[in-house]
Amino acid sequence: MTTLASRAARTKTFDTRRRLVVIGNGMAGARAVEEILARGGGVQYRITMFGDEPYGNYNRIMLSHVLSGEEDTGNIFLNSLDWYRENEITLHAGVRVDRIDRFAKLVFSDDGRATPYDVLVIATGSRSHLPPMDGMYTPGGRLLPGIFAFRTIDDTRNMVAYAQQDHHHRAVVVGGGLLGLEAARGLQSHGIGVDVVHSGGHLMNAQMGPEGGAVLRRSVEALGIRVHTGSRTTAILGADKVTGIRLRDRPDIDCDMVVVAAGIRPNVEVAVTSGLPVERAIVVDDHMRVPDEEEIYAVGECVQHRGEVYGLVAPLWEQAAVLADHVTGANPKAAYLGTRAATKLKVAGVDVASMGLQGPERETDEHVVFSEPSRGVFKSIVIRDGKIVGATLLGDSRKVAYLTQAFDRGLPLPEERVSLLFDVGGPGEEAGVAELDGDAQVCNCNGVSKQTLVETVKGGCSTLAGVMDATRAGKGCGSCKLLVRQVVEWAADGAVEEDPAANYYVPGVPLDKADLMAAIREQGLRSVSAVFAALAPGGAEDARSKMGLASLLKMMWAGEYIDERDARFVNDRVHANIQRDGTFSVVPQMKGGVTSPEQLRRIADVADKYRIPMVKLTGGQRIDLLGIPKEDLPKVWADLGMPSGYAYGKSFRTVKTCVGQEFCRFGTGDSTKLGVEIESRFQGIESPAKLKLAVSGCPRNCAESLVKDVGVVAVEGGRWEIYVGGAAGAHIRKGDLLATVDDPETVKLLTGRFMQYYRERANWLERTYDFVPRVGIEHLRSVIVEDSEGIGPELDAAMQRSVDSYVDPWTERDDPFTPGQFRTALPLEVLPQVPVR
Repeated sequence: MTTLASRAARTKTFDTRRRLVVIGNGMAGARAVEEILARGGGVQYRITMFGDEPYGNYNRIMLSHVLSGEEDTGNIFLNSLDWYRENEITLHAGVRVDRIDRFAKLVFSDDGRATPYDVLVIATGSRSHLPPMDGMYTPGGRLLPGIFAFRTIDDTRNMVAYAQQDHHHRAVVVGGGLLGLEAARGLQSHGIGVDVVHSGGHLMNAQMGPEGGAVLRRSVEALGIRVHTGSRTTAILGADKVTGIRLRDRPDIDCDMVVVAAGIRPNVEVAVTSGLPVERAIVVDDHMRVPDEEEIYAVGECVQHRGEVYGLVAPLWEQAAVLADHVTGANPKAAYLGTRAATKLKVAGVDVASMGLQGPERETDEHVVFSEPSRGVFKSIVIRDGKIVGATLLGDSRKVAYLTQAFDRGLPLPEERVSLLFDVGGPGEEAGVAELDGDAQVCNCNGVSKQTLVETVKGGCSTLAGVMDATRAGKGCGSCKLLVRQVVEWAADGAVEEDPAANYYVPGVPLDKADLMAAIREQGLRSVSAVFAALAPGGAEDARSKMGLASLLKMMWAGEYIDERDARFVNDRVHANIQRDGTFSVVPQMKGGVTSPEQLRRIADVADKYRIPMVKLTGGQRIDLLGIPKEDLPKVWADLGMPSGYAYGKSFRTVKTCVGQEFCRFGTGDSTKLGVEIESRFQGIESPAKLKLAVSGCPRNCAESLVKDVGVVAVEGGRWEIYVGGAAGAHIRKGDLLATVDDPETVKLLTGRFMQYYRERANWLERTYDFVPRVGIEHLRSVIVEDSEGIGPELDAAMQRSVDSYVDPWTERDDPFTPGQFRTALPLEVLPQVPVR
């Protein structure tokens, strides 16, 4: 592939490359472009891409992980903006193409642009199907508040925001297929109850038969999700927002939100408007070319090939490769002949694999079945003329590699059919890995073959994590990780090295936390840039590492830390929490949740003065002012006259309290006073991840102390219990009892000692609910309470240095750190167009 420098030199004269326009920047469009570039297409074409969404392309399969809180949206993008720039791709993000002039070879978009093309690729994908239901839309034609599709990043973000509102307690998911079950499980992680309503007779009826569906239902209901099959939703109830749903033949279900996951429909409007052949979707031939159109191709969920329309990613990868072969001329004989659909997924935490027939169709078909509902295991294989023509595996996917191979290739089968289900002398998983063809798909989500994994290993990548990063294998639903490991180990002949980067505190500096801190102290490195210069390979700075290093250095050096603002995320640069529309939220400090009439009047006055669109009570007993433009932040802080509540940072945030002994008739300890004292002492200290605390005045635990990073509970006899490592968000964990002490001063001492030990030893972004079980509560008791290692005074002194160096960040309203610190940031452009010439 030519370098950017050589391309730049060429464009100074005359760019002779043909113009390739791609309508669609989703998984299909981007994959087609990747395949074209891999065949040298960057030399042949100047590439322009249009995408409806104002983002780069991302992995839609991972949206369920974003919904559940397992992944951040930033981690699911497949190509960075730099990738577009480096490959000289002009990206028009958030721009819709309205029509194509096939005769003038022009593409017309909704921003008024007319873009010429020599070769056109249509990859418009699909959209959520919203079946007709009474009450679904407002008189203005919008979805009733509380109704969501589940297709895009914005859909997912909106669902999370709505589910997390305190007054929302139950959701209904319409659709019991793959997407519906993933949505149900994801919503459940936000602490709300979920019902799934499915019109089919059993769950996932497109992928499995009734027996498998019954076992899956049992597994899903064991998670606490209520399932209603064979029932259709006829109406949404509620005038101004969702209050329930009406079923055709069963009682109404009360709910606060409805998620519709009832299938998808191809986006074919631009093709219809432009006169291209459309039946169920855009018709293409075996070359992925639109009939009678020499230079127009289509790929992905928007196409119909030999009467079939696919909604899976595996066919997409095959189609993209064939399309690229023809567009570049790399292989004019390449042909897409259809895909024998085989899916391997993890659905609501359950491994599911499905291929071909769900059950026998002829009298001569063999049907091998094993069912163990109590363990959530179901296996079914259909054999015809000695070949596998269908298989379903639920809850146990150890044989899926071999079965997929046998299904795809028509492999001869062992006489003892039971060995197809269990390792009893037949082809086991290890043997299956060795026998897999090179082009066998290992990772369906990202289209990674066995040969790609093998070549990556042979190319010198000797760690599992390195191979996964290089190929994206295992970065989708995660169901293939075991098989990826086995292929890598087989390719490396067992010589797989442990990935040292797995232990790095930040990716850009090759040291674990202990060695990194020792090197920083030894060399007196007090700024992020100094750490990179001294410890990073070649002195190279790494953007992914800056936030973690900034937090670590501030913890280590306290007032001696040299603050470089480019090492901070925008939240930490402006001391407020950015919202999806580019405005910010402000949460002033209310220690222990205690406020006064004077504070409340000031908050109300500020909300009126700056026309703040939402004022909300938080789960931490504070008041959140949402929708503030960045340039107004200093004025808002000044008018409030209150300290920062640190609702935006990786730091100590808040202490939740009950009213305690002074007012509550059950109170045994003054929880409010102790909570205020704890928050006053530790306010704003840096931490590897956020810290939320609570103090309850009696074992009734009204402040929910048992599910906080540190929780304190007053018990009889004037004593206090201290719990650590609790969680009540996307993860739920009861904290472990660290100690029972006699007085509030000891509570404060041990709380500070635990937090300092955590600050010094936890991984970056590791919450206490992961740290505590990793280290072990017995070890923590020994070190923190009994001081078995003699480091208690050191921990106390280190924490005191951080406490002494505290400065309210909102004082920067009077003296901004940089001239443009609070410069206006609106209107927010989530992803700008990326012209590169």
